[in-house]
Amino acid sequence: MTAFQILEMKHFMAKLLTEDCFDSFLLEKASVSCAVSYEIDGRVNPEFYQDDETPDAGYLFLPWKSIRPVLFQMIRGKHTPLSFKFVLHLMPQYVPGVMKGADPSLKSEQVQALVLTIKYDGSAIRLTTGTAFSSFVPDKTLDAQWDKTMRQFLSRKEIACRE
Repeated sequence: MTAFQILEMKHFMAKLLTEDCFDSFLLEKASVSCAVSYEIDGRVNPEFYQDDETPDAGYLFLPWKSIRPVLFQMIRGKHTPLSFKFVLHLMPQYVPGVMKGADPSLKSEQVQALVLTIKYDGSAIRLTTGTAFSSFVPDKTLDAQWDKTMRQFLSRKEIACRE
C-alpha cells in the first residue's frame, strides 16, 4: 500500500472528473460532502435493467466513466467541496497485466480487487493503493507491483504527486 499526495489539485480534478483518465476503473463507493452530503453505492442493480439490456458489461460495480458526469455535477461550482472519497477498483480485464510482475504462482481468481482510494479532506488530495484477495496470500509481490503500476500510471497521465 502506497499513499500519493496530489501536488496540483485543480489539474488532478480536471483529469478525474472531465477526462477519460480513470475510465479503466469501477466505482465501489463514493461520498461527497458539499452543501449536502451524498453517499453512492457503486454496486450495479441488475434488476433495474430490461431483459434485453446488459448492465454495464456485467461488472459488479459501475464503470467510472458512467458515474463521472454525475459526480462532476455534484462537485462543480464556486465552492470547493468540504470532502470526498472515491473507492475505485481496476477493471478485471486489466488485472492480469498488473500481475505479470508479481509472484507467478498467484492466480487471477485469487485477486478480488486492485483498489485505488481517492480522498480529499478539505486541504489535500491523497490516493492510496490497496489489494484485496479472495483468500489468504502470504506473498506481497502483487502489492508492490500495483504500487509500481500506479506510479507509472500517474507519471504517464502527467499527474504530479509525492509519496
